[in-house]
Amino acid sequence: MTERFRVGVISSIHGIHGEAKVYVTSDQPTRFLALKAVRALPAEHGTRIGASPAPGEGTLLELDSVRFFKDMAICKFKGIETPEEMRKYQGMELWIDRSEAIPLEKDEFYIADLLGLQVVTEEGLLLGKVESIRPTGANHVIGVRQKNGREVLLPYIKDCVKEILPEEGIIRVHLMKGLI
Repeated sequence: MTERFRVGVISSIHGIHGEAKVYVTSDQPTRFLALKAVRALPAEHGTRIGASPAPGEGTLLELDSVRFFKDMAICKFKGIETPEEMRKYQGMELWIDRSEAIPLEKDEFYIADLLGLQVVTEEGLLLGKVESIRPTGANHVIGVRQKNGREVLLPYIKDCVKEILPEEGIIRVHLMKGLI
């Protein structure tokens, strides 16, 4: 299981007081209001499937204030007072420990815990590995990378996703007619 979750990426500097515009990668952007601190790391951590930084890795940034503008969080970090000081963090990912994540309801999973799981059909056929989970208007879509490199997109709905067993490393699916 993933011990750390990416909650945002510093996209740019905001204003003259060292604030940052943060693209929020969490399902619930307002979760930033409850955070006390995040760890800033270079962006390559998010490019590896299921990757998360080691404990204590990265620069600890304590949040001083958070407000929202359009689809961005405007964050002020303690000890950073100028745009020049903030610029060294531009493009970095912001991570939190699992203990700070929003609690799950029954039968809910963190997306990070599903990345890299094997996708198996009800008949036991290995379809591939979960490479991405993408939100859409109606439901999420699971991107499954097959051995031949082809990507299969599966709707994350009960008719298709029959069983999720992260501890066993598999997601069991029903291939609805016309999916592949």
